Amino acid sequence: MVPDLIRVLAAAEEAGGGPDIGKILGQFAQYGVVGLVVVLLILGVIVPKYVMTALTADRDKWREAFEKEREAHQLTREQLAKAEERGDVAVEQGRTLTALLQGLGHQPDLPRSA
Repeated sequence: MVPDLIRVLAAAEEAGGGPDIGKILGQFAQYGVVGLVVVLLILGVIVPKYVMTALTADRDKWREAFEKEREAHQLTREQLAKAEERGDVAVEQGRTLTALLQGLGHQPDLPRSA
């Protein structure tokens, strides 16, 4: 059974393409359902339960990390928006103070051009 699979895979690689799934399935058709299950296991179409459990646990771990990262970025965006508001308030206060001082007759020192 295994030597037949090795011959089929070697022939497929010599032809320059990937393995011909039809030939592999035909080779194992004589072994019935067991042969089909073995081929599907080898090709990775079906996987054992422990592999699937590990994959789903890994997926859940990455999803949780992604959600935490998204929440952290949202917090950062909110803090940047608040900082921008504070900056706008500071600029407006500066303009108001400048206008008030000009109204009282004081001229601001403007930077000199070189």
